[in-house]
Amino acid sequence: MNISISEPQLICEAKVCGCNNNKIVYGFAEPVHSLYIDKKQLILLQIQACRNLLKHTLDILELDMIKNELDELNALYQIQ
Repeated sequence: MNISISEPQLICEAKVCGCNNNKIVYGFAEPVHSLYIDKKQLILLQIQACRNLLKHTLDILELDMIKNELDELNALYQIQ
């Protein structure tokens, strides 16, 4: 019998924080056996989470904030 174990994926979720200074916060759900995560992989997860958030946002101010966050994350990813 062949048993294959796929690499568990780290799950990242982005939310708009309604604090005094609106910003985007990230929540992570990590696999049980996860030891570390590469910085580049972390940035990619944040980019994907922002893209998912962008799909479900209707407020124009939040859309602009998410787009700015995406621009910053893409710039960071290019540097790495």
